[in-house]
Amino acid sequence: MKAFAGLPLALAALAFALALASPAAHAEVRDTAPNGFTLENSQWVPAPPDVAWRAFVDDVGQWWPADHTWWGDASRLSISEKAGGCFCETDGPRQAWHMSVSFVDPGKLMRMTGGLGPLQGMGIGGALEWRFVPENEGTRITLWYRAGGYTPDDLSQFAPVVDRVQSLQLGGLAEHLRNQVPSP
Repeated sequence: MKAFAGLPLALAALAFALALASPAAHAEVRDTAPNGFTLENSQWVPAPPDVAWRAFVDDVGQWWPADHTWWGDASRLSISEKAGGCFCETDGPRQAWHMSVSFVDPGKLMRMTGGLGPLQGMGIGGALEWRFVPENEGTRITLWYRAGGYTPDDLSQFAPVVDRVQSLQLGGLAEHLRNQVPSP
């Protein structure tokens, strides 16, 4: 728990739990500062980019971790595949606009803007990119996120926790695809 010293207690507890529960992934905190951070997570999957893209957009409710939704049910998530669209969660009258879709190049790149999870409530914004690049008869999926803004808290302390959560999210998509497509 010493690695999480200096973090607010709830954040430190979450970071510690994620550190124990998270499978290894290609994850990196690229840079940090008191006002923001950049993260990059990457995984290879045995599926062509168009198949990986379709699973990313159409199957989000099957691969996104349910415990990283507002109401505990990932099947209520949707990703609109157009600029101005929404990465949303709907549970009857309860609704969350997680991020806005700002750029779409189908099968290659989707960029979303906004703050994920608790960052949204803190007024922190960001740019999130899902990149799909052909590699070794499969696809390298890279999840890149740069977040920043004003907060009285030191955002650099949040970077390892957010990185772990994003590793889980990307890992969910990668696992979903590995279960769908046999390895070459």
